[in-house]
Amino acid sequence: MGLSLRLGWYLLQQKIKGREHFPLTMILEPLEECNLTCTGCGRIREYEPIIDRKLTVEQCLDAVEECDPPVVSIAGGEPLMHPAIAEIVARIVKQKRYVYLCTNALLYRKALRSIEPSPYLSIVVHLDGLRETHDVAVERKGVYDVAIKAIKAFRDAGHRVCTNTTLFSSNQPEEYHRLFAMLNDMGVEGMMVSPGFQYEEVAHNDIFLQREEARSFFRRVFEGCRDSIRFYHNPLYLDFLIGAREYECTQWSTPTYTPAGWRKPCYLIADEHVTTFAQLMETDWKAYGRGKDPRCETCMMHCGYEGSALQDAMSSPRAFVEMVRRSSRPGVAKKARELERAGRPATGAPEREETTLTGGRRGRQ
Repeated sequence: MGLSLRLGWYLLQQKIKGREHFPLTMILEPLEECNLTCTGCGRIREYEPIIDRKLTVEQCLDAVEECDPPVVSIAGGEPLMHPAIAEIVARIVKQKRYVYLCTNALLYRKALRSIEPSPYLSIVVHLDGLRETHDVAVERKGVYDVAIKAIKAFRDAGHRVCTNTTLFSSNQPEEYHRLFAMLNDMGVEGMMVSPGFQYEEVAHNDIFLQREEARSFFRRVFEGCRDSIRFYHNPLYLDFLIGAREYECTQWSTPTYTPAGWRKPCYLIADEHVTTFAQLMETDWKAYGRGKDPRCETCMMHCGYEGSALQDAMSSPRAFVEMVRRSSRPGVAKKARELERAGRPATGAPEREETTLTGGRRGRQ
């Protein structure tokens, strides 16, 4: 609830200031080097020319200060490979910003030795499925077992622990029912989920879900989950994943800073890198998004749409009440079952209202 209150107050402040575009979660990538070569990841391939480059501690802190977000997600690459990751985390946490440290967990023992637990820090372990599925996705046997050990070790050490799961077309919903139930029973604070994004560098892999395929798949995933499963998302975003809501992307809500600079326009697409956060905010955001840029057509990632759901809640009293009511128990399983019983097709979804960022409604385009 602390984070929810912080975000609510932050959004109110932005509204009072009349700011249309502002960061909610800054993604900080201190390095792009990784100790895995995951099948669906375009990062290490995209940044291969500068794969050895690392941000300094001061560069990281300066970028956070320049952006001034309430939440910082530290990603990469593999953040735990950065020699100063403990200092970077500690100094951002000291500012009382909420920090999510993403990791594949292979270096979890290093983190246990050097990173102190904090109510402002969550360790996010990437887990794309059960043993066989996850090990295939990361292209190395044994990684799943390390990740499970890491989750237990972080929990025992007093850390807040979340997981992040990317769903691909090659897997079955029943596997995720078992995965999420297991993680819930292990005491994981919350599970983040989204369909994989079709990076240009890995687009040749036939593993990515198209938009309506993803919605049908998520309905089947969620309808088989217990209502007590702790998904770490705004419940309105979960509705979006199953096709119960339509949102426009809010790319500007998740600015990303890398060793090459600020990614423009967004975390997933880099037409260029710019030097300052102010330059990033000058982006012509209307040129991007579904129906505007073909690269955006299948994207349903939380980095683009979680902010949209939060904007909806702050603009619509009805949506706000629903978000608050469902915060502890999202109820997405029940809603997914209702949609499946209603026979919602996997493609060609019927007309529905689309929520604009100003809180108005318009027909689906």
